[in-house]
Amino acid sequence: MMAAAARMAFASCGRLLAPSSSSSLPALPRTRGSVAASGKHPVSFLAAARSASVLCYCSDATVAPAPQAAAAEGEGEEGEKKAEVPPVEEVAALLDIRVGRVVKAWRHPEADTLYVEEVDVGEEQPRTICSGLVNYLPIDQLQDSNVIVLANLKPRNMRGIKSNGMLMAASDASHENVELLTPPEGSVPGERVWFGTEDGKDRQSEAASPNQVQKKKIWESVQPHLRTSENCTAFLGEHPMRTSAGVVFCKTLQGARVS
Repeated sequence: MMAAAARMAFASCGRLLAPSSSSSLPALPRTRGSVAASGKHPVSFLAAARSASVLCYCSDATVAPAPQAAAAEGEGEEGEKKAEVPPVEEVAALLDIRVGRVVKAWRHPEADTLYVEEVDVGEEQPRTICSGLVNYLPIDQLQDSNVIVLANLKPRNMRGIKSNGMLMAASDASHENVELLTPPEGSVPGERVWFGTEDGKDRQSEAASPNQVQKKKIWESVQPHLRTSENCTAFLGEHPMRTSAGVVFCKTLQGARVS
């Protein structure tokens, strides 16, 4: 019986490996005496048959990639993803930063640290904006002042008043001193601000929607790159903030963060 099992296993393996149905394996001995005469024990034939059967199916197995190759492939993909990150100046161009003029300002009735302003940003009606400037700026300095407004933020409810934008300001490291960014003399409310050279206005891209600014965290990715220089000019990296009339600045804060 063991010899018969060996013949069946070899025959099965032969059918799997053979290029055509006409090929066949040599016949195995039919008698116990013949097997003994060959010097092989029946168990050896059966073990060999089982080994051959296993080898027949290995050719269809999928070989896993080497760990080093897989790691290298992952590093390549990560490198490509990093290369796809756009320069910060391109991201900043999606922000709708405008020249504004405060036409009215008052204390928020429900929040001690907030002012409420009506700001002309070149639209049919002034925008209502809430600013946490009470501890840093007297209200008479805010009234009728020229300001810089980040205009494509999603509206926020600030203690019962919907704020539709943000006044941009510079602050020192301790946040004890805060100054509003100021457009140069001659800037017109509603003009869109840009970063770079004087002719950069003609290359401005379309601003992102408030939903896109929030979803893609555009402001959060740009803000860390905003600073004032030694002469108090507002910069994005090495690119000055501009209007058609000149560069945007604050009064006295040097090397300050802008938000």
